Amino acid sequence: MSLDDFIAGLPKAELHVHHVGSASPRTVAELAARHAGETPVPADPERLAEYFTFTDFAHFVEVYLSVVDLLRTPEDIWTLTHEVARDLAGQNVRYAELTMTPYTSIVRGISAEAYVEAIEDARRTAERDFGLTLRWCFDIPGESGLEAADVTLETALRLRPEGLVSFGLGGPEIGVPRPQFAPHFEQAIAAGLRSVPHAGESTGPETIWEAIRFLGAERIGHGISAAQDTRLLEYLAEHGIVLEVCPTSNVRTRSTPSFEEHPLPALVAAGVPVTINSDDPPMFGTTLNREYAVAAELLGLDERGVADLARGAVRASFADDSVQREILDEIERYAS
Repeated sequence: MSLDDFIAGLPKAELHVHHVGSASPRTVAELAARHAGETPVPADPERLAEYFTFTDFAHFVEVYLSVVDLLRTPEDIWTLTHEVARDLAGQNVRYAELTMTPYTSIVRGISAEAYVEAIEDARRTAERDFGLTLRWCFDIPGESGLEAADVTLETALRLRPEGLVSFGLGGPEIGVPRPQFAPHFEQAIAAGLRSVPHAGESTGPETIWEAIRFLGAERIGHGISAAQDTRLLEYLAEHGIVLEVCPTSNVRTRSTPSFEEHPLPALVAAGVPVTINSDDPPMFGTTLNREYAVAAELLGLDERGVADLARGAVRASFADDSVQREILDEIERYAS
């Protein structure tokens, strides 16, 4: 069996993947066709690869938001959620924490209640149809400021969907100081949600320090600039703060110049716990399976090492103990 074949059949957990950014070309084209004439997004799946070619992180955000604009109704939200689950299950993902940004739909006219009802119904249907467990991270779009933070927190705490496990912060890092969101994370954590902000993707180590000091981060989205700070590496390793690493995303957004220069090996060598994730897979022309293959090449892993990556993701997840045990047992059976 080739390593690629081994990865394809390996039971996995996906901890850093965005709802809108996971829309397959088929789904994006379907949504663009629903709203033809009102969007720059091509309704032809063949043209989407060119549309999803990014010049830098700011251009990526611009394109990403144009796809967000395709979600005009609760039915659009349901369709996307169910199709994302289908694609994940097709890669033998058994558990996924999907990063949701309710504010971007609420501000476009979908009520918080309708949004939550749509994603929860899609989650339950997908778990029945595809046999994977879906959970949510409600994410503040940092570029939209404190208003977005207020709406995200209010939606999370007032409606508290069954699938919600964590609270995050995404969007551009430059010009978006982490400390301003400290009160929101404090309330979310007090309500039992886990803290998983993005930091240190397109900025330096100080952003990661801020996410830890001010936002109580238990896991860090990306966090690759930690490799520039020996003291931070030691802190992450000592406190078991997991970095959700997405290699292809980092190269495609120019956050790192190339795979050869990606800091993943340095992070692992420093003892920092990492998980491998896909971020916005169709937009970056990748899959979770492909990210495992990239990580295996960067780290020089064989089947045993790749299986260890999968185990690490399950243990770093916010899944119930019973769900973790079930997936770990499945990995053990498969790997042996």
